[in-house]
Amino acid sequence: MTLDTPETMTEQQALFAYLLRLGDNAVVLSHRLGEWCGHAPVLEEDIALINVALDLLGQARSIMTYAGEVEGRGRDEDALVYRRDGLDYRNLLLVEQPNEQNFAVAIARQFLFDAWHYELQTALLQSRDARLAAIAAKSVKEVTYHLRHSSEWMIRLGDGTADSHARIQEALDDLWRYSGELFEADGVDEAIEAAGIGPHPQSLYPVWSRTVDRVLQEATLARPQDGWMQSGGRSGRHSEHLGYILAEMQFLQRAYPDARW
Repeated sequence: MTLDTPETMTEQQALFAYLLRLGDNAVVLSHRLGEWCGHAPVLEEDIALINVALDLLGQARSIMTYAGEVEGRGRDEDALVYRRDGLDYRNLLLVEQPNEQNFAVAIARQFLFDAWHYELQTALLQSRDARLAAIAAKSVKEVTYHLRHSSEWMIRLGDGTADSHARIQEALDDLWRYSGELFEADGVDEAIEAAGIGPHPQSLYPVWSRTVDRVLQEATLARPQDGWMQSGGRSGRHSEHLGYILAEMQFLQRAYPDARW
């Protein structure tokens, strides 16, 4: 489905674009978390991170299945995830940022995303789109746990040793420039809000900000100053990191099309 300009975009086109953004966020972050399998600092955390990754993968599957139906071109969730090029992905830049073998980076990235994702899924419970509201009803239970988990780690690391405090503060400072994209709005968002399908992105900022402030205060961490923010992922302009993710994630389908277990 080719999107028209925002002025001529149909509700179906806007919904398809919106679903791709939701699904791409979930599947890319799931892949990043999956990279911690066997590498987390303790066994319990290894299992916890993979469980979060599996939750996000399940959400991505539900959303992409729906996106394929809305598009109406016969593409299922596998086609949408494994056979699109990087320029066609619409995820936030935040979720594709690498782990850098640094647990603090993974936790700070997850916390910034979870605080936003929880508010988004909560708002989608009121969606006029019954299918999207049903997906949100299932997802919000998982996302509630995700936010509690990443918040507890932010507090544990920030209010821990001098070394853990310095590492999580540095990770937070580095990733903060990707937080602005969470609340950007364009024609797709305007159409989705006008149709009663989803919230305006900027409406989520006050509650996200209060959650971030509350957790950072308890973690004895300083909130970074808002300044220039990275942007572009939602319109297909990604960092070099997404290419490496897709090269690994799409290898099987690219090398052996229509392969089945």
